[in-house]
Amino acid sequence: MQIPYFTETDHPQIKSLSHYSDRELLTFFQRYPEEGKYFTAIFCRYSPIVYTLIAHSGRSPVQVDYLFALTWRHIYYAMMELDLRGSSAPGMENFNLQNWLINITALCINQAEVPPVESIHYSLEAASPPLWCYTHQALDFLPPLQRLIVLMSQTFQWSEARISAYLQTEGETVSPHQVRSLLISGLQELQRSLPADIREIYLGEDGTVEKQESLV
Repeated sequence: MQIPYFTETDHPQIKSLSHYSDRELLTFFQRYPEEGKYFTAIFCRYSPIVYTLIAHSGRSPVQVDYLFALTWRHIYYAMMELDLRGSSAPGMENFNLQNWLINITALCINQAEVPPVESIHYSLEAASPPLWCYTHQALDFLPPLQRLIVLMSQTFQWSEARISAYLQTEGETVSPHQVRSLLISGLQELQRSLPADIREIYLGEDGTVEKQESLV
């Protein structure tokens, strides 16, 4: 078993956080939700442990990668709800992030419904879990029709003509040209909705999500 190496670990934004404790990173993550570097730093710190646990679950490599991403998405939302007030929060006096992550991972391994390999469109190489999490969060800001068009195009790689034909069967009269226009504007809005530091870490100054079909 080979544990994936994530290049964001070497990004200056992430390396600059290496001296912070787990609790400090968690506190920053909750206090500054508009910044993605704190979650990404936690991911870089603990991804080897989480991946190792999932890799020993007996699933295929594609399912392992997908469950790895699902687990980190679950961790992302669960960390938002953690009460870090110490003695004023029952059970948090001796909180240990590593142990908590191991427990969350075990829960996901036992309870997550992982689809067959042929139904999985996620690619770990194309979208590291932090980028995947923030992209899915950004999708929620798109209008329903535009979100559907982006998903059909980028996840299933449907053409504008096929998307238009499908929408017509659902009672939506949208020409292929209009589909293309909504797709372009949707991808632009999707990128704008990502935290600025996530765009810097994963997309670079000229980064774009338009060709990243595995992000969504």
